[in-house]
Amino acid sequence: MTRASSDALVDVLVVGAGAAGMMAAIEAGRRGRRVRVVDHADRPGEKIRISGGGRCNFTNLGCGPANFLGENPRFATSALRRYTQHDFVKRIDRAGIAWHEKTLGQLFCDDSAKQIVRMLTDDMAAAGVVLSLKTGVTRIERFGEGFTVILSDGSQVTAASLVVATGGKSIPKMGATGWAYEVARQFDIRVTETRPALVPLTFEAGLLETLTPLAGVAVDASVASAPEGAKARKASFNEAMLFTHRGLSGPAILQISSYWREGEAVVASMAPGRDVFEELKAAKASNGKQAVHTALGHILPRRLAESLCQREGASGNLADLSDKVLRRLDQAVNAWAVKPVGSEGYRTAEVTLGGVDTAALDQQTMQAKAVPGLYFIGEAVDVTGWLGGYNFQWAWSSGWAAGQVC
Repeated sequence: MTRASSDALVDVLVVGAGAAGMMAAIEAGRRGRRVRVVDHADRPGEKIRISGGGRCNFTNLGCGPANFLGENPRFATSALRRYTQHDFVKRIDRAGIAWHEKTLGQLFCDDSAKQIVRMLTDDMAAAGVVLSLKTGVTRIERFGEGFTVILSDGSQVTAASLVVATGGKSIPKMGATGWAYEVARQFDIRVTETRPALVPLTFEAGLLETLTPLAGVAVDASVASAPEGAKARKASFNEAMLFTHRGLSGPAILQISSYWREGEAVVASMAPGRDVFEELKAAKASNGKQAVHTALGHILPRRLAESLCQREGASGNLADLSDKVLRRLDQAVNAWAVKPVGSEGYRTAEVTLGGVDTAALDQQTMQAKAVPGLYFIGEAVDVTGWLGGYNFQWAWSSGWAAGQVC
C-alpha cells in the first residue's frame, strides 16, 4: 500500500487511553518520540475513574510475580521488578495526590480517582503526546518496518511503533471488546483462552432458591478452589464473602473466580480459625437450654446460622443434640463445598483472564517477537492479577516497559 500525502506521521501510535496506554505514551514522549494516543471513548482513563468506588485502588504494596496468573505467570517478573509499586507511589507523591492504605496492602486515593487520570493526561501533555478521543481504528496494515493505520474518521496515521493497549472484554458497557485479540491474530500471534475473572459466581435455580433468603449476608471467610480429583487445592483467599440473589460475591469469591472452572466446587470456611464444634459443645455444657441456632448465631450472622441449622436438620436446644449433629454443623460452617454453575460474565468482571500469548512477546519490552514495532501491554496480555491493585500495577509496569523502547 502506498502512503498518501495526507498521512499523519508519528513515531508511536498508542491505541487505548487507559492506564497502560497512557503510561506507555508518557514514557515514549519523554524520550523525545512523537506520540499519538487514540481511543474510541469520549474520556481517557474511564476504568481508572470508576475503580475502587471512585478512589482507584492504584497499586498494592505487596505486588510481585506470585500475584499473577497466566500460562507463564513468570513473564510479568521483568516489568514488575523494573517499575515497581514503589516507583508508582513516588509518582503519585510528586503529583501531590494524597493516598491511604486499606487492608492487604491496597492503596487508594484519599480524594478521587480523577486525580490520577489528571496526572496522566497532564504528563502526556507535558511530554508532547497528542490525544485523540472518539477515534477508533478501522484497519491496520504493515508498511515497511512500520504500520499504516486507518482511523474511524477516515484519516491515516503511519507509525514506526504500534502499541495495543485496549484491554480485554471486561465491562463491555464501557466499550470493552476483544479488539486487541483481533490485532494479535491478524499478525499470527496466538491468543490464549479468555474468560471473565474477578467476577461473582452464580448458582443453579434449586440451590439458589434455598439460599436467596441469605442475600446481603456477608462473612469473613476463607475460600478455596477444589478441582475435581485434585489432591491439593489450587488457591485459597481469606477475605469477605457475600451472598447475593444470584450466588456468591465479595472479595474472596472474586479472587477465587480466577482459579475456578465449570464443574468444580469451591470450599468456604465461614468461621476460619474457629473450632465451631468445640464452641457449640462448650455452649451446650454451660447453657443446654439455649437454642442451637442462637448459639451458632454467636459465631455467624443470625440469618446464616438459622439457614445452616435448617439445612442440617439441627433444631431445638443444644442439650438435645448429639456430638454428631454438632460436628455436622461444624462441617457445614467451615467446609461448605458448593458447585457454582457459572459466573456473572464480562458484564461485571473486573478483568479478563487470558489474552495475547506471552510466549510471543519479549518480557523486557512487550514487543511481539515476530513483528518488530508491535507491542501489547496491560490487560490485553495473558497476565492477570489478583484483586487489590495488582492489575493496575501490571498496567503501569508493562506500559512503562514498552515506553522505554517503542
